[in-house]
Amino acid sequence: TWDKRYITLAPVATILGLAFRAFDPDHLLGDKDDLGITLALVPTDTPGVKIGRRHFPAGQAFQNGPTQGDDVFIPMEWIIGGQERIGQGWRMLMDSLAAGRAISLPALGTGAAIFCARYAGAYARIRRQFGISIGRFEGVEEPLARIASYAYALDAARKMTAGALDEGEQPSVLSAILKYHATEKMRTALNDALDIHGGRGICDGPSNYLFGVYQSVPVAITVEGANILTRNLMIFGQGAIRCHPHLSKEMKASALEDPKESLEAFDKELWAHIGNATSNVARALWHNLTFAIFATTPEVRGIGGMYRQLHAACVTFAVAADLVMATLGGGLKRREGISARLGDILSELYLMSCVLKRFESDGMPAADLPLVEWNHRMSLYTIQNRLDEVLIDLPNRPVAWLLRIIAFPWGRRRRPPKGSLKHVCANLISADGETRERLTTGIYLGKGKSDPTGLMEEAFAAALTRDSIEAKLREAGKSGRTAVSDLDALVTEGTLSTEDADRLRNANALIREAIMVDDFAPDELAKRIKKAAAKKTAP
Repeated sequence: TWDKRYITLAPVATILGLAFRAFDPDHLLGDKDDLGITLALVPTDTPGVKIGRRHFPAGQAFQNGPTQGDDVFIPMEWIIGGQERIGQGWRMLMDSLAAGRAISLPALGTGAAIFCARYAGAYARIRRQFGISIGRFEGVEEPLARIASYAYALDAARKMTAGALDEGEQPSVLSAILKYHATEKMRTALNDALDIHGGRGICDGPSNYLFGVYQSVPVAITVEGANILTRNLMIFGQGAIRCHPHLSKEMKASALEDPKESLEAFDKELWAHIGNATSNVARALWHNLTFAIFATTPEVRGIGGMYRQLHAACVTFAVAADLVMATLGGGLKRREGISARLGDILSELYLMSCVLKRFESDGMPAADLPLVEWNHRMSLYTIQNRLDEVLIDLPNRPVAWLLRIIAFPWGRRRRPPKGSLKHVCANLISADGETRERLTTGIYLGKGKSDPTGLMEEAFAAALTRDSIEAKLREAGKSGRTAVSDLDALVTEGTLSTEDADRLRNANALIREAIMVDDFAPDELAKRIKKAAAKKTAP
């Protein structure tokens, strides 16, 4: 018997995947009462199974709804894996989640960030205020740079993690990192894109290409492991043991049945653990004192220093993780704030590794280097701040003081990207160039004015034409405003050719069309409201 809500595809399902805790009070299958979490596939036409009415999450066409079961009989052959796999449901769920959430939601988040990079950059170029493109204002350059850099990092991490899946791996920790950060960065990118579009972004209608995606963000944040749960419990909670070189081996050694063999195996791993931890403490302090200039890392033109700084951050994180787990022990499960921040550090290390890998795999194009540097600076700055927050909350104060000396012997010296770097990154997506095309490869590009993104593509090209013609006028001592107000006079005096005047008129008309928003008569909106209300009350 069950009563479940928020089940994806439930309204159209012909078979349900059901996770339940199996009990055997009569000991038909063995001597255990509690057999553990088990999975079964149950046809929806089974007596006692009921599919409830459909949910309407975030106004999206997303098939989601409740299911109930009342005293449903489940034959043994419906158990996934049969009798041998009873009690192994949690592992099955985690393995399935490790693969599934490394694909769909990261692809969605990456696609949305890339989409925002292309069209927020285009809009920032075509839209003007006070006679200049809004993309040239520092207040707009900052979110543009963030959108572009997020798009670069997410696509790098998406490809890296998908490659691990292609190799047959089950990267549960990496999939948790990617699901969380892809959807969170998608949320930030869409917020930034809406801020840049202003009224153009919030006025809903057929020509609005942002608002529908913005409305759907909470769905991606919530499904396949809500982001609060993923950040606080899963990223570091799973990674602490799976990624540690000795912890899992120590646990396996302590579980051996032979006491002598168990003690010998545990002692061997314990001493190796102590040696590794001692070495990490010395290396972390040395690298942080010497700014990692002696770190042994790949010497790659343009990014060798980034590899060294990332290496120092990795070793420092290893020391922090070891000492935090040693002092908190099992209590770490209840200190979710500390676990979340350690998870943030682990995530930044992985994402930045993906960024460096992508830059090398792409042939190290110099034009992309500002995006790599933005991500590098922001990652190290975030790592510094999260580690500082861990040390503030760590209950064992002497250990916190020791860690602070190791991690920050010269104080917290990391800084976020500078304004000059933001300016370069913003210009990469608001100007025509190879980086903009490379960054936005793989998304749908509309063709023609009938598609709102197609119209924006044409308007962006028109803006480039407009700007090139106005540049010539400025060289002749004329302002862009003069060109708009009296083109015929400029043609008559020979400052502007007839062809360029026509091109400028057409460009301005196309740009105006692209920045306009949809409008409706009151009765049109009333019909929409009545139609929505009718759907809501329908059985």
